[in-house]
Amino acid sequence: MIAFHDTQFILASASPRRQQLLRQLGFDPVCMPVDIDEQAFEGETPAALVTRLACQKAERCLQLGFQKDKPASGNGVVVLGADTVIDLDGEILGKPQCKSDGLSMLQRLADREHSVLTGVCVLRADFKSVGSAPEKNQICIATQLRFGPVSKAQANAYWQSGEPVDKAGGYAIQGLGAQFVAYLSGSYSNVVGLPLYETNHLLTQAGLSANYPA
Repeated sequence: MIAFHDTQFILASASPRRQQLLRQLGFDPVCMPVDIDEQAFEGETPAALVTRLACQKAERCLQLGFQKDKPASGNGVVVLGADTVIDLDGEILGKPQCKSDGLSMLQRLADREHSVLTGVCVLRADFKSVGSAPEKNQICIATQLRFGPVSKAQANAYWQSGEPVDKAGGYAIQGLGAQFVAYLSGSYSNVVGLPLYETNHLLTQAGLSANYPA
């Protein structure tokens, strides 16, 4: 794990999609993925789940980093955690567990509306006051989508592409999965994995400045 004094902005994820989205905003985070239990609590809503998991990822990353490295100088560290799920009439759809699960998800999403929810948590910790509670801001953003019809042949061909394997709901709107999306209302980048407008506001609030290439 990288030492905190080597960087100011950390993404508590290994997601290449979230890294790319943050670079779109002019931020270049260091990735420090963490392992947490991502199972929903009984009766937990999709919005409550993604918000809780985003915060747990950020908090766990901060905790592990300070256990390894206790810097005495610097301006502090900003940690971003995020989590995305599909809300299908109140049912949470995460990443498919296997081929049959992935094909089932696509068939269930076909010809219906669903929501994509992303929770984002931004923590800012001051190096000079290690152990004190970090500044914390969190949001949950929803985007509404409607799929057109999806045949079994289309679903099977899409699964064989390998794209759906690690995607919430078993599809990627930024890739081949766009072929199924007939309608979208809200943040497109939220469906990819991070609502850019709201995330940019949170990072600016936390004191980060974008660095645009010349």
